[in-house]
Amino acid sequence: MTEPPEYQSPPERQSSPERQSSPEHQSSPERQSPSEHQSSPEHQSPSEHQSPLGQPGVQEDPRLAAALGGFSPGPQAVPQAVPEGGPPVAGQGYGPLPTGPALRLSPKVLLTDPIRMLPSLFLPLAGVLFIGGFSPGSFGWAAFGVVGSVVFAAVRWVTFTYRIAGDRLELTRALISRSVRTIPLERIRGVDVSNPPLHRLLGIAVLRIDTGASGDEKQEGELDGVTVEEAERLKAVLLWHARARMARRAQAQETARASAGPDLAAPAAGPSAGPPGAAAPRETRHEVGETTPERVFFVVPRKWLAYGPLSGAYLLTPFALVAGAVGLAFQWGSEFRIDGRTVMGAGEWLWRHPALLVGALVLLVLAMPVVGTVMYAVFNWDFTLRAREGYLVAERGLLTRRSVSLERRRVRGFELVEGPAERWTGFARAWAIVTGLGDSETRGQLMPVAPRAIVLDVVGEAIGPIATGLRAHPVAARRRRLFRAIFPWLMVAACAAVLAVAWSPIWWGLAASALVLALLGVPLGLDRYRSLGHTYDGARLSVRSGSLRRSQAVVEERAVVGWTLRQTWFQRRAGLLTVVAGVGAGTGGYEAIDVGEAAGVAFAAEVTPGWLAPFVVTETAERP
Repeated sequence: MTEPPEYQSPPERQSSPERQSSPEHQSSPERQSPSEHQSSPEHQSPSEHQSPLGQPGVQEDPRLAAALGGFSPGPQAVPQAVPEGGPPVAGQGYGPLPTGPALRLSPKVLLTDPIRMLPSLFLPLAGVLFIGGFSPGSFGWAAFGVVGSVVFAAVRWVTFTYRIAGDRLELTRALISRSVRTIPLERIRGVDVSNPPLHRLLGIAVLRIDTGASGDEKQEGELDGVTVEEAERLKAVLLWHARARMARRAQAQETARASAGPDLAAPAAGPSAGPPGAAAPRETRHEVGETTPERVFFVVPRKWLAYGPLSGAYLLTPFALVAGAVGLAFQWGSEFRIDGRTVMGAGEWLWRHPALLVGALVLLVLAMPVVGTVMYAVFNWDFTLRAREGYLVAERGLLTRRSVSLERRRVRGFELVEGPAERWTGFARAWAIVTGLGDSETRGQLMPVAPRAIVLDVVGEAIGPIATGLRAHPVAARRRRLFRAIFPWLMVAACAAVLAVAWSPIWWGLAASALVLALLGVPLGLDRYRSLGHTYDGARLSVRSGSLRRSQAVVEERAVVGWTLRQTWFQRRAGLLTVVAGVGAGTGGYEAIDVGEAAGVAFAAEVTPGWLAPFVVTETAERP
């Protein structure tokens, strides 16, 4: 398959003067070798090389200076040279940012907030007008409700401020009581910027802060209504602190290696280094603040959005809209003088005309791929995946443009997902497995529906290759897959047959449907068995399962924090067990289902040899 033009790096990024001549890309201390640090002028004579910020041996980041918007980071906000041959001096390096002034959201939120309240106010206001018979008094009360929403928005705007105070971000709301939410800058893992339609029209954005904590996104931090320029400035400043933290760590590690000598500086081979003579698996570490040029991994062609319904996403949207309209009629019909009996009568009339009912169902079925394609395109329009300064940045959306930043050093692997239609047509999707990432189903998406080969190429460049050569599971696992796919429907068919004989023949329809599903369970169970597999290549472990949603997770060895060996009564009789690799990322655990007892224990011991040794007992038969 030939690669589309969007797969190549854009020419402007390959020959951009800004990228080629930027000081941070040519002489950044973080990217130099130890020998370069020892012989560079900034380490030999600090007085001869003075940075604009007054610190020896440091070049000012022009993007940070622009992002700080009028105030200098100060002496403690930039890295200082570490004395040669010694540990970092306490207090040196990247210090806290200076305390900035308290800022408010854009005044344009006085327009967006009342408009956002309109859906919740529409039905009450309509009820007031209907109850009042559209009299002048009813219009007055309706106007009072609208003015009240505007006043409420104004009070919220006046009483909310935010600022960067030293090493923390403070979100303050003060009216009668004062509430201050403090977010340490060192806890920030990512910053997402989104632009809903009304926000894009007014030139404002929503900035969400990811700290790796569990719970609702709003509990982490949200600024809904900052200007686009302010959102980009805040994003640069907040992520700069993470870059600073990583620069401190890299500087300390480099100094430790230089002082340890060549013998101790060489990394020792770990327990999973492999047999002697074997090539160690390549592992790429990405650090926040890497001054590498921005790279575009992939831009999804717009014509590929037509393949969105292959994933099954949004296919049931037409039926959901009809169900929502019926529920709305039952719940609020009285407000519009629509009686529930009227709705029931319409349904009974449609039931008495089966031709119209079948026609309506056919129209809904035909609308499924069309509506699914439209909805998928709205959410994944111009999907772009790029690498920028230690982050994977995914941008997408037509009406609401969203930019999600994933810290690459927190990425522990990826998950490849394929539905039946995707597997038949050679397409797939991919999500990143990231530690401390909330709403990973949305924020962790690396690639939407695309050809499988291209998804693997892009994910391989961004994170790592997929594990191949999965180990097959025992034949007993196939019997369990078939039993679980067939037996439940046979039970339903048997119960429906009993009811048909003892009560009403109408139950024969359910019995026949259950028998058909039981027959379809045979190929489904066989496909589920073929999808089972697990492997370990010395650096990454991989597990795969599922049929209607086949998922293969590839996780780095260092991400494993524990093991769970689970065995039900039926599994014990079959000599099987389920091995769960506990991972502090993604779903929290990834299962190798129905593995042989010996193979399951050996798999866990292969990945982490020293962990299971105290719990494994080898029994030897002694003969007299």
